[in-house]
Amino acid sequence: MGLRKPSPNKKRAKKFRRQEWFRFKRLGEKWRKPRGRDSKMRLCRKGKPAMPSAGARSPKALRGIHPSGFAEIRVNNPRELDGLSVKKQAVRIASSVGKRKREQILIRAKELGLKVLNPGGEKGEAEHAKKTSS
Repeated sequence: MGLRKPSPNKKRAKKFRRQEWFRFKRLGEKWRKPRGRDSKMRLCRKGKPAMPSAGARSPKALRGIHPSGFAEIRVNNPRELDGLSVKKQAVRIASSVGKRKREQILIRAKELGLKVLNPGGEKGEAEHAKKTSS
């Protein structure tokens, strides 16, 4: 279901990284435009990492869409599930939601037929209980 899914044979988007991200841990990988006067990366020299340019971005309709093809909707309580589209939208339960309200959201989502991207469940709870007990 959901919106148009990207074709499976499409190449993965290029990961643009900051200049010399590999040399210094403090720089991180987040993109920053190289602005140095003698920067080979800024000059787009052969053998240097690629810089983003026009056409590197994904189509507007596909931006922010979950790999399953659904648009993600963040939910804090069961009332927010009303009026959501079963075919186009999937639910992501906010991280601040507790166990009791999470269960209520899961029950209501099942009634409405909505897909929940982060249901949690017994497996995750068992691992958490194991960590806290030891």
